[in-house]
Amino acid sequence: MCPSDLLLLDEPTNHLDLDASLWLEQWLRRYEGTLMLISHDRDFIDACCDVVVHLENHQLHRYRGNYSAFERQRAERLAQQQQAFEKQQAERAHMEDFVRRFRAKASKAKQAQSRLKALERMEEIAPAHVDSPFKFRFYEPGQVSDPLLNLSQADLGYSQPLLSGVNLSIHPGSRIGLLGANGAGKSTLMKSLAGTQPLLSGQRQGGEHLRMGYFHQHQLESLDLDASPILQLQRLRPEAREQDIRNFLGGFNFRGERAEGHCRHFSGGEKARLALAIIVWQRPNMLLLDEPTNHLDLEMCHALTTALQEFEGAVIVVSHDRHLLRNTVDELLLVDQGRVDAFDGSLDDYRLWLLARNKDAGTRPQGSVAAEAPVDKKKARQDAAAKRAQLAPLRKEIQKLDKRMQQLQDQLAKLEETLADSELYSDANKDKLKTLLAEQASLRSENDDVEERWLRLQEEMEVLEAEMDGA
Repeated sequence: MCPSDLLLLDEPTNHLDLDASLWLEQWLRRYEGTLMLISHDRDFIDACCDVVVHLENHQLHRYRGNYSAFERQRAERLAQQQQAFEKQQAERAHMEDFVRRFRAKASKAKQAQSRLKALERMEEIAPAHVDSPFKFRFYEPGQVSDPLLNLSQADLGYSQPLLSGVNLSIHPGSRIGLLGANGAGKSTLMKSLAGTQPLLSGQRQGGEHLRMGYFHQHQLESLDLDASPILQLQRLRPEAREQDIRNFLGGFNFRGERAEGHCRHFSGGEKARLALAIIVWQRPNMLLLDEPTNHLDLEMCHALTTALQEFEGAVIVVSHDRHLLRNTVDELLLVDQGRVDAFDGSLDDYRLWLLARNKDAGTRPQGSVAAEAPVDKKKARQDAAAKRAQLAPLRKEIQKLDKRMQQLQDQLAKLEETLADSELYSDANKDKLKTLLAEQASLRSENDDVEERWLRLQEEMEVLEAEMDGA
């Protein structure tokens, strides 16, 4: 974070919680130097980058815009590439047929030789491989209990409670995301749900047909590195046919030697994929996933998101990956200040809540208690009148900022529609695209500034109103 002209970040959000990821995102958006990053977090890339370089088939392809724009452009490029490939194949077939038919004829021999040379010069256009190497599904849960798991008046922690009075019921089909800062107790809650961390008090009751799959941040350390992926799955279900195991592992891109050999030299991503494969193989009806996307690439994150969308069991997720959360859970719980409570809002609301809380923490330290003093009623009335006078301009400014935020949102929405036009990314429109992207960045920056000022003024007004109520 020291002053620099160039910042190179390789998976900067790994092991960060969502709070820290959001803070880092805001910091990088204000960074004035050149930023180059690798990330599996598509929302993070969308917010921080205006160019994407994609490594594919040993070549680099440059795309203008953020990750969402890259997806659109790549889909269009692949469609065009497939059309070019099919056209080329038809042309090759025609040439080869001409050569085959007329090579022996003296009158056509020269033309046939010309066609042969053209065939040799013709650059091979690879067919478009749009399918991801990862494709898997969770098994149907089978028998289930309702509730699958229940915590009642539970105190969670180690020598002292970290979370107190937790009441939580997990039902079939529950899809829960846990929010909260590192150290707030999210992983402790997951361990207590999994039964690996005993409760300090209260009750944990699992259903008769509970089959749990628990992926945690240290899962990779529990793999048997001297055993092959095939062997590790065979141990769990000895009755399974080897071909069925191979087919299953193929969905996680473990094929041939990667499925048969030991795992000692696997990358972090391969180990994470194997750990997930082992969980899926055990046919759970309840999934506890603690930062499952760490070490996964974007293709595998997409495959996991798709599989979770189709999973019929219960899901509880801790993740800094907002795209994963947004697309797989429909209920958010906030783990904060020793409690577990429902969070009534979206991930965008959580971001605003964090901004407000962090500003509040900077201006009003917790734990400071003023000593009692005699009340001067005349002065109190004068103070109240002064505060009412302060409220009027505050309200006016807040209304003005409200209006400006709406204008900025409308402008950004129209700009997004314009940027979605595929013709804009042709070489002929290079300057226009550059102008539009600069305008988008400027609008986003202004929107962030307006939003932060609105929050600050809103807090000031709430403080003044509370003091007036107290007076």
